[in-house]
Amino acid sequence: MEIEEFDGGNGGIEATSADRMQIRSSIRSQEWAGATIAQIRFDQIQSMTLKAVVLGAAGGIGQPLSLLLKANSAITELALFDIVNTPGVAADLSHIDTPATVQGYLPPDDGLKKALTGANVVVIPAGVPRKPGMTRDDLFKINAGIIRDLAIGIATNAPKAFVLVISNPVNSTVPIVAEVLKKHGVFDPKRLFGVTTLDVVRASTFIATVAGSPSKAPTYTVPVVGGHSGVTIIPLLSQATPSL
Repeated sequence: MEIEEFDGGNGGIEATSADRMQIRSSIRSQEWAGATIAQIRFDQIQSMTLKAVVLGAAGGIGQPLSLLLKANSAITELALFDIVNTPGVAADLSHIDTPATVQGYLPPDDGLKKALTGANVVVIPAGVPRKPGMTRDDLFKINAGIIRDLAIGIATNAPKAFVLVISNPVNSTVPIVAEVLKKHGVFDPKRLFGVTTLDVVRASTFIATVAGSPSKAPTYTVPVVGGHSGVTIIPLLSQATPSL
């Protein structure tokens, strides 16, 4: 930063050498203080703990999802819960050389409570996948009870956590979680999400294929609204980038 001549209205008044030294000293002090504050904030962020929980971690979606979360260096603790196999999945993931510690839990001995306690983020891929010939109504009848019970566990043990629902039908399972959280007085609309990223990825891939450049799918972005149901979902082609 340069020291410029100050014009007080009565002609130029040049700062003395002592003035310059004092100004430079002040500037350096401010720069040092700013850098120190920035470093403190960075250190605080680095020292923060982030616990992620996967409910339904042993399934076809839960296992690769847990792998991706373990690979994320921002996560310091990863808890896996399912009705079977989670200790084995956790043992395999624990061998990956990233900061997160991994623990698997089963329903006995308050496994759900232990998994959720202290959670910052809860992801729910639990439930039965849709099978050939199965309608979304059929799927809902099976998965509704599962999601309800997990939501009760979240409301009781991790009421401040961000909750991401993957379990289908998302258009119906998200409201179930919302109603359970409301019943327990802990509902926050800013902390509950239905995950439909799959539809955005599909839309980008389909558009790139139609455009004759399937290898360029990652360069396309197509917003998709309406949830994850065939009768409500809408890809906003007019808002695609690059434009179609």
